[in-house]
Amino acid sequence: MPPTLFISAGEASGEHYGALLIESLKRKLAAAGESAAFFGMGGERMAAAGLDVVVRSEDMAVMGLTEVLHHLPGIYREFRKLSQSIRQRRPDVAVLIDFPEIHFRLAKQFHRRGVPVIFFVSPQLWAWKKHRINLVQRHISKMLVIFPFEEPFYRDHGVQAEFVGHPLAELPQPSVSREQFAQENHLDPARTWIALLPGSRPREIADLLPEMLRAARGLAGLPSDTPDRSDYKPERAPHWLEAVRPDPSREDNGRYAFIVPLAPTLSQAQRDEVRRLVAAQDDGLYIRLVPDARAALHHARASVVASGTATVEAALIGNPFVVVYRVSPLTHAIAKRIVKVPHVAMANLIAGKRIVPELIQDTFTASNIVQQLEPLLPDGPPRQSMMEELQRIRVLLTTPPDGRSQNQGAIDRVADVTLAQIGAGCKRK
Repeated sequence: MPPTLFISAGEASGEHYGALLIESLKRKLAAAGESAAFFGMGGERMAAAGLDVVVRSEDMAVMGLTEVLHHLPGIYREFRKLSQSIRQRRPDVAVLIDFPEIHFRLAKQFHRRGVPVIFFVSPQLWAWKKHRINLVQRHISKMLVIFPFEEPFYRDHGVQAEFVGHPLAELPQPSVSREQFAQENHLDPARTWIALLPGSRPREIADLLPEMLRAARGLAGLPSDTPDRSDYKPERAPHWLEAVRPDPSREDNGRYAFIVPLAPTLSQAQRDEVRRLVAAQDDGLYIRLVPDARAALHHARASVVASGTATVEAALIGNPFVVVYRVSPLTHAIAKRIVKVPHVAMANLIAGKRIVPELIQDTFTASNIVQQLEPLLPDGPPRQSMMEELQRIRVLLTTPPDGRSQNQGAIDRVADVTLAQIGAGCKRK
C-alpha cells in the first residue's frame, strides 16, 4: 500500500513551505509511479496541495509565554486530535516544519513509535533554550536547516544536520507590475508606498499594528490623536481587501500610501478585526489591505516589518526596512535572561552585524519608527548601503554548499531526504 506521510506546520511561513513540499513529493512519487497519503496540521494552502488536515494551523498559532497560557485549553484539545490521528494512521515518516513548542512534543511520540522524524526549519536553539538540544539528539532523525550558520551548530552537538538553502531565496521576484498591483488593490501609483507587516498571528497584529499606524500618521504629517472609533464594526464587504475609510475626502496630502498585507491563515473574523484596528487609526490616512506580502514588499519604497520570517522576505526582495516587535512584559523579561544573540532581526544575524534598525519592546514607538524609516525613503547613502547589504544576504542564502546541484532547490532537497526515509515509497506496512 502507498506510504503515509505526516506533515505539520503551525504558522503562515511554514504552512507555505508545507504546501510546496507536498507538491514536490507528489511530483517525485508520480515520476516513480508511486503515490502517498498526507495528513497532519496545516492551513488552506496545504489542504489545497493534498493534506488531510486534522488540525488547522491557525488554531495553534500563538506566541509568547502568557499568550500560550491564555490559549492552553484549546491548544491541548487540538494536540490530542493530532496524537489520536498518529496512533490511528501510523505514518511512515513525519516532517515537522518549525513550530517547536508543539513539534518537539510530537517528535517524542513519533520516536516512541519508531517513526523517523525530519525537522525542517530549525528552532532557534542557538539563540536560546540550548538545553533543548537534547530533545533534538534523542527524537529527531535529521535536522534540515535554512541558514548556513545552523548546520555547524547542530553537527557540533552530534545531530545529523544539513543546510538545504532557504526556500524564499529561490523564489523569483514577484512578476506583477506596479501598475497591475495598483489596479488590483485600488492603489494610487503616484504615491510613495510604504508596507506595514504586523505579523501572521492575531496577537501580533493586535499588539503591533496600532503602533505602526501611529507611525504612518507621523510620516503623513497627520495629528497623532485620532477620533475615538473603537466601536467601529466593519460591514462584510464583497471583497475583504477593500479599504477601510469612511470619508476618502479626508485623506492626507497625497504623498504616501500604506499597504498592510495579511496572512492567508487569518480567518474572516480575524480579518474583520484588522479592519477595525485600521479604522480606529486611519482618519486621514490612505491605507489598503492586500493579500500578497511579497508583492507589497517588492513595490513598496520601504517597510516596517515584525520580527520573523517576513524580515527574511524583505531582505531577499531587497526592500529597505525597519524591524519591530513587542511581547508581554513577562515574556520579554524572561527572554532578556535567556536569549544569547547580539541581534533580533535574522538579517542582522546572517550578516553578523547591524544592517537594519531594530525597535524592540520599549524602543518600538511611532516616533522611533519615523526616525529610522525616513532616511531610507530618498535616494542616498543610507538607502543604498542597506540595499547593498541585503543583496549580500541573498547571496549567502542562495549559494548552495559543495556537492549540491545548482538546479535543486531547498524544497526538492527536503523531499529527497523525506523519500529516502521511506525508500521512495517502497516501504510497506
